Amino acid sequence: MTTHTDSQHHVHHRDPSAVAPEHVRRITRYLPGKPIGELAREFGLDERDIVKLASNENPRGPSAAVRAAVAAATEELCRYPDGNGFALKAALAARYAVDPDQIVLGNGSNDILELVTQAFLQPGDHVVYSRHAFAVYPLATQARGGVGVEVATVDLGHDLPAMRRAITPATRIVFVANPNNPTGTWLPPATLEAFIASVPEDTLIVLDEAYDEYLAPEQQSPSAAWVARYPNLIVSRTFSKAYGLAALRMGYGVMHAKVADMLNRVRQPFNVNALAQAAAVAALSDMAYVAESRALNDRGMRQMEEGLQALGVGYTPSHGNFLLVKVGDGGRVYQRLLEQGVIVRPVANYALPEHLRVTVGLAEENRRFLAALEAALAR
Repeated sequence: MTTHTDSQHHVHHRDPSAVAPEHVRRITRYLPGKPIGELAREFGLDERDIVKLASNENPRGPSAAVRAAVAAATEELCRYPDGNGFALKAALAARYAVDPDQIVLGNGSNDILELVTQAFLQPGDHVVYSRHAFAVYPLATQARGGVGVEVATVDLGHDLPAMRRAITPATRIVFVANPNNPTGTWLPPATLEAFIASVPEDTLIVLDEAYDEYLAPEQQSPSAAWVARYPNLIVSRTFSKAYGLAALRMGYGVMHAKVADMLNRVRQPFNVNALAQAAAVAALSDMAYVAESRALNDRGMRQMEEGLQALGVGYTPSHGNFLLVKVGDGGRVYQRLLEQGVIVRPVANYALPEHLRVTVGLAEENRRFLAALEAALAR
């Protein structure tokens, strides 16, 4: 006769996620902008009629040079990518007049932000960042068991004097976004450099310049050159915005070679795929595309601002490729826009429940948004 032990009769219902560290279980995960396909399924809409202005993408599509480079790179899909990114690092080093060993490549600039926290944070270390700044700063901090120190803004922008006062001997990293997402606020180069110079040498400063290429040339910071003077500075950049390569996830950081060495120790060996590397090399040699993208964005920004003014809707003047628009009940207006096939970004998770963040699109997309917003606000 077979006897069954009690353990065979009883199903154990212990939550397997309970073994995760407390600081991980407390994380509210990052929610990206709603994809076009998802909205089409939800509301029974035609994908071709949907306008997506939710993720600060370049609406133009990649340049011809990039398309050709990606097509050529598909011939070698069976090979691992160059784990050291030799060709791309050489091109970036030439662009910024730095050594290739000062550059770390990332799977998007988001990867660079994560790698900095992975390499330099221990549980309990402090990280300083601004309120209404990019959601990944607190997320990456919490994922390592760090303590986030959020500093209040001035007119929705970084309050650098207050951020400096927030730095203590426990502070390992300070994040500064310039221009800032989702507010579009910007700090002039001289103001920024004065802040960097004031930060203690044993505190790293991560200067996140994802939207730098949308600034007028005279507003852009010579930040890569600052690294020689401030070895605790890390400059983070991306190909996802003005270069139009968001789908390929291609970012990089410029920093002191010894800091780069630490990030390279913790990054995945092949964190940047071969198509992304090939596309980025081609994109760097096509700066006319970036200049055209900036001009298109400038025209679209004026169109959006004039349209919002005509509707009597407030917004924060922006130095990026998006606008923070004040609509009252952000959640309700967001839903009313979705019903009309227009996707924007609700920003209640940035403590901005009365606002929506709207990417500047092509002229027709901007018109669609303004018409949909007028209808949404009239209901």
